[in-house]
Order: sequence, then C-alpha cells, then structure tokens
Amino acid sequence: MFIDSVQIKVASGKGGDGIVHMHREKYRPRGGPDGGDGGKGGDVIFEVIPTLNTLSHFHQNEHFFADAGKNGGPSNRSGRSAKDLIVRVPPGTVVYDDDKAELIGDLVSPGQRLIVAKGGRGGRGNQHFATSRNQMPLTAEKGEPGEEFNLRLELKLIADVGLVGLPNAGKSSILAATTNSRPKVADYPFTTLEPNLGVVQLDLDSSFVMADIPGLIEGASMGVGLGFDFLRHIQRTRLLVHVLDGLSEDPLEDYHTINAELELFDDLLGERPQIVVLNKMDLPDVAEKFESLREQFKSLGVEPMPISAVSQYNLRELMWKIFQTLAELPEEEKKTEMPVYRAEVDPNAFEIEKTEDGYVVSGARIEKAAAMTYFDQPGSVRRFQKLMAGLGVEKALRAAGIQEGDNVIISDYELEWQD
Repeated sequence: MFIDSVQIKVASGKGGDGIVHMHREKYRPRGGPDGGDGGKGGDVIFEVIPTLNTLSHFHQNEHFFADAGKNGGPSNRSGRSAKDLIVRVPPGTVVYDDDKAELIGDLVSPGQRLIVAKGGRGGRGNQHFATSRNQMPLTAEKGEPGEEFNLRLELKLIADVGLVGLPNAGKSSILAATTNSRPKVADYPFTTLEPNLGVVQLDLDSSFVMADIPGLIEGASMGVGLGFDFLRHIQRTRLLVHVLDGLSEDPLEDYHTINAELELFDDLLGERPQIVVLNKMDLPDVAEKFESLREQFKSLGVEPMPISAVSQYNLRELMWKIFQTLAELPEEEKKTEMPVYRAEVDPNAFEIEKTEDGYVVSGARIEKAAAMTYFDQPGSVRRFQKLMAGLGVEKALRAAGIQEGDNVIISDYELEWQD
C-alpha cells in the first residue's frame, strides 16, 4: 500500500523523579542528604532510512511514545535515562505540527535525524538543595513532563525527473520500458493511482531516477481528483518530461491544461525545465499528424519529440536527452535538517480565570513547576510558593480578589489559598 500523508501523535518521555533521602550509616547520625536525581526522558527522533519509499508502516501505528526516565535512588544514585525512540521515515518526508500548521522539518538525506519531541529532564534530588542554614532539606523535584504533539507527515518523492501528463498518455509504459519498475499498465484512464519510481541505467556511469506521476486533470491544483496528492511529488524533481497522448483530439490544448495546473499549484513548477514528447507514434494516425502538430508547437518555442513506448521508438534517444539536460542544469542546493521551530511564547507569562471551582492559573512555566513539585513535602511547597511570588502569580491572585480558603487550580493540581 502506498501512503503519502499520515497524521500521528508523538510524546517524549517524562523525566525521572528526584528523591528526598538522608544518608544512614552507623556512627553517622547526621549523614546528610543523598537523594539521587531522576534520569532524562527519551526523545522522539525521526531518522531517514533510504530503503523506505512509503509511509505505509504508519498505517499500523499512529502513536509513538518514548519511555520515561527512572527515578533517583539513595546514596546519590541517579536514575537511568530512557532510550530515545527512533522513528524510521523515508527520504522526502516533510513534517508539520498539525495543530498549528507549522513546518517542523524536511528530511531528505539518508541517516538524517530530527528531534520532534524532547524528553523531560530528570528532577533533582534533595542533595542539591542543602545550604548552610538548611543542611537536611526535605525538598526534591519531580521529573519534567515530556512534550506531546500531533504531527502530519507528507511524502514527496525524490526523483531527478518527473513524467507528467493527462491520464492514459503513456507515462507508465515509458517507465516500464526504460527501468526495472513494473507499474500497472492498461488502456483506461487513471490506471496509475500512486507514483512509481524507477532508475534509468544508460551505462555503468550514467543513470538517473525517474518518477511516473499519476495523470493530472483540469482542476488538479484545486484538489480536484487526487490533485494535491499527486502534484506534491513533482516539486522535488529537477526536470519534467511532459507526455502527450498522440491519440488526443487536441494535444496542444492538453499541453496548456497541464502547464496551467502546474503553475497554479506552485509558481516554481511553471518554471521547471520540460522535455515535451508525443507518444504512440507507432500508430499510423498519430504519425500522419505529427508534422502539423510540430508546427503548432514551434509557434510556442517548443520542439516535441516523437516516441513510442510500445515499439520503443526513440526511447533510448529520449533517455540520453534527459541525462544530458540534467547534466546541464545547475546543481540544486542540498536541503539540510531544519530545526524544530515553534512560535515563541514568553514562558513566564500566565493567565488567571475565575470560575465556579476557583481561580484557574495557566502558563507554561507555572504549569511545569506544578508538575515537578512534591506537594506532600513542606520544603518543595515553600519553593513553589516562592516561584509563584517571583513570577507575579501571587500578586495577580490578590488583585483578582482571592480570599482565604479559595481554590487555586494549576493544570491537574488543586491547591487551597492561605494568607
């Protein structure tokens, strides 16, 4: 099954919890704090595997969750960090944040990696909170929560050459006749429902990758038929071979139709170099009208090349012409891994909403701090209170009219306000 667009959910691992522990040893009644740190949670990483050419394996699994880090132990023992979760993707995978419609990364090179969700750091044990005034701290941190995202993956085939044209123009026949690819070939429209790749090997030192793009129709750039699904695969090609059906009533009109759809979908596609071929020259009716068609195309500055995929007339000459044209085109700059980018938000910003249940406080830093606080440990609670004061949350709650005994709700935690 060929799948070139999927939606998945990824979540990195939570950091392990740090612990409160005091060193116990004979003849050392006050051994001091030795609570260990939690381990780091696992990242979710996409890695390009060159042997993959479809996203079909995501059809079986749409959830990718990395493991959490292990909790810390006594005697300053740190918890083990979780292994990163490696998710294999084919070359040409484009990654989007589905909720924000933001581009995260474009993966094209074998072995290329992209961290799409970073694991949470481990919480600190009480060994880190000892001071000259508080030598036996009852304070520790829980592990940092992991990240969770809904992603959309799109696959754009990576090929040097793309065969384009109306349905049943003969693109699949050309690919089958010139490569080891075996696409489905039949005499009816839309035989090809998914792109096919093939390597054209002219000699030991001369080869290129060619893609058979399913037939386009008028309105494809607006999503008619499977237009969006097909057109995205043409974007990576350096050269287009525009295949015209010699049996068509008006090949010139077909030529304009396809080019209009390419340009409407992507301005750069309208500027992509093209080799125009007229297929089915083995048929007498097509051979008879070739010269008149040639004159019509000449007025546009286009020299169509006569070929036959069935009899293989001029096919080898066409392949060499493609190879030579590719050699003359400037080398495109290799795309490299893009960093994960998300809109910057002030992490210290927060909002307060008064509801029937209490005062709801929301904000990136205050919610993360709540998730990392042991609310059953007095020391940890005092540290959280200081953070609330430092961020201005306490002052804002007083300004909002909070009273003794009112509830303060932060994420999944419900606290009681005390002056």
